[in-house]
Amino acid sequence: MSYLRVDEVAELVGVGDEAVRCWIDQGKLTAIPSASGRHWLSGRELARVLCDETAVPGAPNRIRGLVTRIVQDRLLAQVELRAGPLRLVALLGTETVRALGLTVGCVAIAAVPSTQVVVETP
Repeated sequence: MSYLRVDEVAELVGVGDEAVRCWIDQGKLTAIPSASGRHWLSGRELARVLCDETAVPGAPNRIRGLVTRIVQDRLLAQVELRAGPLRLVALLGTETVRALGLTVGCVAIAAVPSTQVVVETP
């Protein structure tokens, strides 16, 4: 499972660090404190929360986001990424999803060359 720092969550969601801290204070996200005092957030939990948000279409060329959903069968997989207000869905081979190590809650990059979306790991 992937764990993210507050600043990483803020970057992925497209808000400031303080907004993420407010979500933690309001109980919308659960922070796991480390021995050094840094807070970590579960990528899986963030994916669940982001799935409840409404997305706005539009995308630049390369978009770093969080994998929020994977639906797969023997041959194909549907991979959903959330990056700030964006929701991107890509259809990939199941073997590709395994080779990239994509799981719900992990960070991935969607490359949008023109008419297709290419998903990479950072």
